Amino acid sequence: MAREALTLAVYLNQTQVGTLTRLPQRGDLNVFVFDDHYLDDPQRPTLSLGFKNKTGGIAYTPRVYNTGAHPFFTNLLPEGKLREYIAARNGVSVVRDFPLLLTLGEDLPGAVSITPVEFERRSPDRSDPSLDDGRNGVSSEDQPLKFSLAGVQLKFSAIRNNSEKLTIPAYGRGGSWIVKLPSDQFEAVPENEFVMMRVAARAGLAVPPVDLVAESSVEGLPQGMKKSGYAFAIRRFDRGGPKGGERIHIEDFAQVFRLPPSRKYGKISYGNIAEVIWSEIGPQGLREFIEKLIFNIAIGNGDMHLKNWSLIYPDRRTPQLAPAYDYLSTLTYVSTPETMALSLAGTRSFQEVSVGLLARFAQKHELPSDLVLTAALEAGERAMDAWSDLRGEMGIPRYMIDAVENHMQSVPLLQTILSPAHGPGIGSAPRR
Repeated sequence: MAREALTLAVYLNQTQVGTLTRLPQRGDLNVFVFDDHYLDDPQRPTLSLGFKNKTGGIAYTPRVYNTGAHPFFTNLLPEGKLREYIAARNGVSVVRDFPLLLTLGEDLPGAVSITPVEFERRSPDRSDPSLDDGRNGVSSEDQPLKFSLAGVQLKFSAIRNNSEKLTIPAYGRGGSWIVKLPSDQFEAVPENEFVMMRVAARAGLAVPPVDLVAESSVEGLPQGMKKSGYAFAIRRFDRGGPKGGERIHIEDFAQVFRLPPSRKYGKISYGNIAEVIWSEIGPQGLREFIEKLIFNIAIGNGDMHLKNWSLIYPDRRTPQLAPAYDYLSTLTYVSTPETMALSLAGTRSFQEVSVGLLARFAQKHELPSDLVLTAALEAGERAMDAWSDLRGEMGIPRYMIDAVENHMQSVPLLQTILSPAHGPGIGSAPRR
């Protein structure tokens, strides 16, 4: 008889916060329940702002989910082709969250880990070997990968040794770097992201170390992966210490708003994100958010959805805005290039982003208008200056460079910065 997990313990670093329990007698159902010791601890680490009530306590009513799980946990899992790849590699049903969380639970994003604590006996079912631990006589090339990186793009957690070589560890578990492979659908995605992250760093944003490496130089890629072209590498900000062993908790804004990944482009707006940041972090957090938002508007990143904004908890309790990630220009990849992922003061059009729109944005969401406008104008100027500084070093096709520069000329906020009427010291034309 094989064993299938009934109950999974959910940990935040070394603190057990609750359990995920499968209800086999009722089909593919599961429920998350907080641990009483966690609830009673006044110094408990923060699992998610999505569970926080107005007085700082926990507001949560257990709910049974069918096939999926509570959105906080679903958002820990990969999406799209990456989810399909990991599920197939591990012999797990792609539509079931519970066995995926069990399979990947030792190396989830941030400081959350999930381990089995209770089992039931069942007859072997080779059509759903969701608990195969990868040690049943299969070759090393067929071993299941045991990491989870939220997102759609095919990517792997990697170790970088003293020789600077990136290596995918056995089972794919562990590592303090993320390696993103080229896209089969879009041209030069790794090069695009590398360039935009370099520009972001030059513009003064918090950017982790990044690199562009030959895909053939990455060791340990599974068999069948093409090894031509370039891969984008970024240092994981949810892993600390000299060897990346320390786990630092993070959560994305789909988790904050308790929405599944399928609704990351939904009704939540940039204003809703700004309200949370203003309430929880204050002026510095809001300034950082505005700076990052304006930078992504400047480069034409139409994919800054809820999962591309995250909070990080360095002290395990207090949120900060996480460093930049997933910054690339989508102008040449989508059919509607002038559209933002979420709405800003009622519009998703880059071409409507102006000083007036940002003033309405601040008023609508009860944000300090002086801070919002000053941060936006300064961020726009720095973004254009940084683009000009690095323009001669960009390893992306010329048509992508032209697309960004034409886009910058179409954004009213950026043109205001360039206008002589704007006043001295605020804007200067991008250097060509």
